[in-house]
Amino acid sequence: MRPRQLLGAAAARLAAAGVASPDHDAAVLLAHVLDVPRGRLAMVREVGEPEIAAYDALLTHRVARVPLQHLTGVTGFRYVELEVGPGVFVPRPETELLAGWAVERAQALEAPVVVDLCTGSGAIARAVADEVPHARVHAVELDEGALVWAERNLAGTGVDLRAGSMDDAFDDLVGEVDVVVCNPPYIPLEAWESVAPEARDHDPHLALFSGDDGLDAMRVLERRARLLLRRGGAVGAEHADAQGESAPGVFVAAGGWSDVRDHRDLAGRPRYLTATLAG
Repeated sequence: MRPRQLLGAAAARLAAAGVASPDHDAAVLLAHVLDVPRGRLAMVREVGEPEIAAYDALLTHRVARVPLQHLTGVTGFRYVELEVGPGVFVPRPETELLAGWAVERAQALEAPVVVDLCTGSGAIARAVADEVPHARVHAVELDEGALVWAERNLAGTGVDLRAGSMDDAFDDLVGEVDVVVCNPPYIPLEAWESVAPEARDHDPHLALFSGDDGLDAMRVLERRARLLLRRGGAVGAEHADAQGESAPGVFVAAGGWSDVRDHRDLAGRPRYLTATLAG
């Protein structure tokens, strides 16, 4: 069968199941089965029966809303490729903006010390280590399942990865950190039903939900960043698009922070905050 026929039928099947990007996912899965770059699918003349069967099996899982990245085993994040699968939060493209902020902040310093709290798959720490090779990068993750994936993704990078909670991590770095970055859990518990099945049914709940208002982890982050940062150091944290005022408000209300700002993503939605520890 020709790839175009397969892709058309697959995209229709995924769309009927409510998958948000059916054409994209159909192409990514077929490229994965055929072990060719997605851009070269047009050059494939025929797809054999064994490959069609393997493709159908993957589509069945995707129709059931198993995350695309769990089926391929990898995801891209800025300039690196990460291994992901069951037990770890799959990094979202929106988080690349926060990682980019951390990279730019660290690149401006001679010997930056960067801490990634709630590292999950290790995505932000890996990006910073990749793009700012002169930085000392530290990361921490509480969830044992996610830590396994972080260990894989950060192996050989020089990142200091530790097991533990962000609320008491890195006592040895108090007052020495230039950049604290974090993609914390931020979904309110009451929003359970509104969460996409890919996240709700497959991402660790520890990485998703954070109290009645979704800001419990943000409050912990504010307190920990205050201890870890040097005077003039900065913290950046992702939040839900409905928290464009409430998330920065955690830092404003606590006091001791300057230049508390919120930043929008490429779709114009509030996406992450930054704040500088006052001198």
